[in-house]
Amino acid sequence: MNIGIVGLGLIGGSLARAIKANTAHTVWGTDLQRPVVYRAKLLEVIDEELTEDRVAGCDVLILALYPRDTVAWVEQHAAVIQKGAVVVDCAGVKQAVCEPCWRAAEQNGFTFIGGHPMEGVAKLGFENSRRDMFVNASLILVPHRDLDIETMKKVKDVFDAIGFTRYEIATPEKHDRIIALTSQLAHVVSSAYVKSPTAREHRGFSAGSFRDMTRVAFLNENMWAELFLLNREDLHREIQGMIGRLQAYDDALTAGDEAQMRVLLREGREIKTELDREDGE
Repeated sequence: MNIGIVGLGLIGGSLARAIKANTAHTVWGTDLQRPVVYRAKLLEVIDEELTEDRVAGCDVLILALYPRDTVAWVEQHAAVIQKGAVVVDCAGVKQAVCEPCWRAAEQNGFTFIGGHPMEGVAKLGFENSRRDMFVNASLILVPHRDLDIETMKKVKDVFDAIGFTRYEIATPEKHDRIIALTSQLAHVVSSAYVKSPTAREHRGFSAGSFRDMTRVAFLNENMWAELFLLNREDLHREIQGMIGRLQAYDDALTAGDEAQMRVLLREGREIKTELDREDGE
């Protein structure tokens, strides 16, 4: 097959590397930064640049772009995408992406499937992409309700070869509701946590807890601001819930209530134990 990848940053670059390393598919890629395209070609991460005239020759297109750019690209290229082709995106929100892209797909005879690779590192850009980035990773897929099983299998075969081993199927609404907690709130909390003036004095006083809490504060503010605002209702609910739960701990501190503090901490430990049991850890 001919597979086109739009956006050769950390995610798109890693997908391209994995497809080239593990399959016989032809990979065409493009990126707004011309040096990235040249480097990807030189390193044989892609076979050729994904030019406008090659879009129509792609059996599968993977879009590793910001959400609004994903929608814009699909709408701008809808008329030239091959009939029967499959387009999969990698954006971190789905309600803002899937509905307009499903409409464009239906009107132009191709298939659009929302996708969200659940993996990454606290680094940016093509230079940090890796062909093993997604080995044993989870992929969330958000298909249209009318998607046939043959098309889904075609997509799964590609992502199996990349290294994904776990798949979750969700609606756009479910995806955005859960990702507001598992990804977006974690980035907000990390960003707020690292802003404490005491963080600058951490050397010699910090270990795993500090590293874990601050890891995802290193982020691309342009992308994450867009993700947060496109999912603002779900994220707002999670932030308000976090504020309320933190307030309970602060109330126990203010009151000097050691018994209540033990209750709060025990509740957290028990929930974590339950989650680990469900995950098989």
